[in-house]
Amino acid sequence: MMKKLGVVVVLLVLGWWVTRIPSNDRLWQPDVAQVAWAEIDGDRVRLHNVRNFAWGKTEAEFNARWEDREVKISDLRGIDLFVSHWGSPWIAHALVSFDFGENRYLTASIEARKEIGESYSALWGFFRQYERIFILSEERDVIRLRTNVRTDEEVRLYRTRMTPADSQALFREYLVWMNTARREPQWYNALTANCTNSFTDFLVARGIGGVSRWDWRQLANGKGEEMLYELGNFNALGLSLADLQQQALINRRAKDADQAEDFSRRIRVGLPGF
Repeated sequence: MMKKLGVVVVLLVLGWWVTRIPSNDRLWQPDVAQVAWAEIDGDRVRLHNVRNFAWGKTEAEFNARWEDREVKISDLRGIDLFVSHWGSPWIAHALVSFDFGENRYLTASIEARKEIGESYSALWGFFRQYERIFILSEERDVIRLRTNVRTDEEVRLYRTRMTPADSQALFREYLVWMNTARREPQWYNALTANCTNSFTDFLVARGIGGVSRWDWRQLANGKGEEMLYELGNFNALGLSLADLQQQALINRRAKDADQAEDFSRRIRVGLPGF
């Protein structure tokens, strides 16, 4: 009897899980309240809901700003990669920064979209608890939040070897992801639809950087730096991985540049590969 009851409970939970439908219409936390989207006219793009929050000393203190930007895809000349670690070495958050030249950067962050009163749980991240949101942000927002406001994250910055052509193709793909998620809400999944998978899937599909679909480090994304380093995707200047990681740590730099208008330039000066 108990075994049958257990089977029934499992089937009920499974039925609940597979019938859940993602939505863009919930009471969202302020930092994920708006969905970025783009109007694309050939080389020119008008971006809407670019996040540019002015954070105070804590995550509860902020001036919420959602802004528009106009960019030319042909101005894109490269990709920088931020990797944030906290706690387990097996888990990290990756953020891709698009370099438009003249210290103009837009940073892409794929995150779990949390509702008001909701906190992130790595366990629930596997079970259709959170929608997935594609964020475009200024570095003084999304990076400074992780280096200067939060106290438990270590952030490293790497210059990748992606060509301007590949960088532009990735940006176009990101615009498609954003616009699609705006029309068709998607579930976040901590294993298969997280901050890293979309980008690595793009690299695999385009044959960029030698990334293999079967490399286990795509799933254990805390080891993503090791994978990209071994494949020669960073401007490492001959440094060992350990030395590169040590020199790539930007928390101190970000604190020194806290409110500076040229925050992006100052966190890069003197880093390997820049």
